[in-house]
Amino acid sequence: MGTRPRIFAGAQLRTLRERRGMMQADLAQQLSISPSYLSQIEHDDRPLTPRLIERVANLFPLEWQDFPAEDAEQLSIMLREAAGDPIFDTPLAPDAVARLAQQQPAFARRFVELHQALRRANQRLEMVDEAISVETDESTRLPWEEVRDWFHLSNNYVDPIDRAAEQLGAGLAGADGVPTTGALLGHLTGTLGIAVDLSPADSLRSFDEGERVLRIDSSQPAASVRFQLAYHVAAVSLGEVIRGTVAGARLRSPVARELLTVGLGNYAAGAVLMPYGHFRRLAREFRHDVDRLALAYQTSFEQTCHRLSTMQREGERGLPIFFCRVDMAGNITKRHSATRFQFARFGGACPLWIVHEAAAIPDRILVQLAETPDGLRYVSIAKGLVKASGRFDRTPRRYAVALGCEVQHAGDFIYADGLDLASGRAVTPIGVSCRICPRPDCEQRAYPPSGQKIAVDPLRRRIVPYHLID
Repeated sequence: MGTRPRIFAGAQLRTLRERRGMMQADLAQQLSISPSYLSQIEHDDRPLTPRLIERVANLFPLEWQDFPAEDAEQLSIMLREAAGDPIFDTPLAPDAVARLAQQQPAFARRFVELHQALRRANQRLEMVDEAISVETDESTRLPWEEVRDWFHLSNNYVDPIDRAAEQLGAGLAGADGVPTTGALLGHLTGTLGIAVDLSPADSLRSFDEGERVLRIDSSQPAASVRFQLAYHVAAVSLGEVIRGTVAGARLRSPVARELLTVGLGNYAAGAVLMPYGHFRRLAREFRHDVDRLALAYQTSFEQTCHRLSTMQREGERGLPIFFCRVDMAGNITKRHSATRFQFARFGGACPLWIVHEAAAIPDRILVQLAETPDGLRYVSIAKGLVKASGRFDRTPRRYAVALGCEVQHAGDFIYADGLDLASGRAVTPIGVSCRICPRPDCEQRAYPPSGQKIAVDPLRRRIVPYHLID
């Protein structure tokens, strides 16, 4: 058996500490070591031990991805995350995880793969359970539901398209690394031989294949015009990889495949405008401040939030977040979660969730510390948005978008700065939806959970006229 490779990461650890404004004594205390020991590590006089690796990875889960690591160390990190799942009573000790990854790598990889398969199976089971609760089944899913679930089970990340779009976006970027509107127009007219007509129109975007003219409604906001340009650039330039992805998707109907083609075009447009590596670095630098990112990339708030939800590249993951869009009736029209946060697939979302209030108050970011029935806490933001129709006789579209992460990542999420994360009184208990929420004492229930027995006392009236029976 060979000697286990040692990890020297002094420069990275010192840079991380200084970026966070921490003194050596502060970080040493959080790592449970002495300042002199930390000083030796930062000068590469001593390597990181498995136990210290565990502590650093827990303190700085995002930054740890950029630390140097051998294959065995990467496997150890993935194994630690899998073995730390709440389904297990107690996590494995860091030393035991490191030894297992080093001495039994094949078994460790199988364990990680099984855990990932378990998570995917649980997601599918949750979908089926909730579908049964509203008397529907897999065969009755609408095409758009098929496509929505396809993206969800793909972790909202499509590697071949994202990498191709990143390369395309880099070729259209200016000195700041951001693709310019002029470059998008130039690519369409020069490289692709497509004329562009920017003028008021009934359609947001239309393409005349015979005349090879792309018409874009100029009354849209500048960010929307840029997105429409990027969509056509991506749809034409990356058409082959998009078609290949659609062909490999297990969708039942031609309509679903057409919807997926459009969805992947939208995905590719966002990836062109916000190239993965550049966007990931800037997002971390700005601590995921959506407004700052939108300003830097000349994108809308919603486009930027959606791109943040796609940072799922293997070995270069971004902040694990959930993202959704909710209309004025409470319907979730977009959703994705790289966290353990769950969304309602049928009916409305929890009325206590801040996204509903945001829908009624446009252009204001609301922040909430929420706790789901499984005991997990999330920092959640929501912002109400209005898309103007450009005409008095057309009703503007109103909805809200929500974004959030688990509290363990609050240090990398600027919106958590004003919250008392340790206070129990500051937490709002929320559920997925009334149909499956197990909370017995919620005063906002629309109806009892499906499959739960209830009792009614005619002589006593509470907020709801029943109580749940265990």
